[in-house]
Amino acid sequence: MEEGVRVKIFVMCCRYYMHQSVTISELVERMPKSLSDKWIQIQGIKTSGEIRPTDVVPVIAPNSHGERAVYPMKWGFVEKTVLFNARVESASKKPTFSEGWKSHRCIIPASYYFEWEHLIGRDGAKKTGAKYMLQPNDSEMTYMCGLYRIEDNLPYFVILTREPGKEIAFIHDRMPVILPEEKIDAWINPEAKPEDVMGDVITDVYYEKVVG
Repeated sequence: MEEGVRVKIFVMCCRYYMHQSVTISELVERMPKSLSDKWIQIQGIKTSGEIRPTDVVPVIAPNSHGERAVYPMKWGFVEKTVLFNARVESASKKPTFSEGWKSHRCIIPASYYFEWEHLIGRDGAKKTGAKYMLQPNDSEMTYMCGLYRIEDNLPYFVILTREPGKEIAFIHDRMPVILPEEKIDAWINPEAKPEDVMGDVITDVYYEKVVG
């Protein structure tokens, strides 16, 4: 972390989980050893378990030929604070995210993501309620859309968020932008227009309260 940079963790999409599934194991095996070794020397790479901001994890992104590849990336853009999410409605207009929106798009693979219910007390103060796990219906994987950039010759990413589906709006007023697996290549293609796949985003998700 750069000296003097204050870490500000935004509450929307600040945790997700990766099981040691066949799909995730195959993604991990595809990461280039040279880049993995660099991250391992700095802080290590997480390939399973609960993932938190600033972790280094496998991310799907295009290689130099525009083809699907997998790279270890760190979660968060270093600015005056560390940014972990970007609003899909405004990412193309903000200097921090506009280049990523245009040509540096990625997919963050997860088994599911976590969200904490946001409540407002009688005094008007906001407080955190129950923890939920969420994932697309009838799917063992959650493919979240993100943007990436290079800082000090290493890749970093943020997760895009959007308004939630009506079934989960009671938990939080935002959710990750999630795509079906067959739309991964369309999203990460540097030559494509990201707006063209926005009609395929998934809002129909299964949710379950986490106990304990």
